[in-house]
Amino acid sequence: MARYRNQRQKRPLMSEMNVVPYIDVMLVLLVIFMITAPLLTTGVEVDLPNTDAKPVEPDKQSDPLVLSINGEGEWFLNVGESTDTPVDKATALQLSAQALQENPNRGVMVAADENINYGLVMEAMVTLQGAGAEKVQLMSDPAS
Repeated sequence: MARYRNQRQKRPLMSEMNVVPYIDVMLVLLVIFMITAPLLTTGVEVDLPNTDAKPVEPDKQSDPLVLSINGEGEWFLNVGESTDTPVDKATALQLSAQALQENPNRGVMVAADENINYGLVMEAMVTLQGAGAEKVQLMSDPAS
């Protein structure tokens, strides 16, 4: 028994940390993020007007309700089953009302192409107000 203790005490302590498992976990997470990052980008391509407006502080609790209008005048909502399928006025009103009933403090925005008729933007804003939105904000790109 004494002999075993003497051998154990003579061996130097290993003070190095094994980082191989950490590197494996990091590489797995990197692959997961590389695969999921392109899937997080959703929405419709809209050419927003450029302005010098001050940015609005986003609500940290929920994503805003965004009604997008493309260059052809088609409406798209970022809620519902398919966010890249055009919706008509009645469907936009129904989906917006449902989303605002779930979260009444949710921000509401209109993202309209800069080349469309101003009347379409006003119609979209009135539709969102009819769905229960108290304030409707207009989106723009920062001036460069």
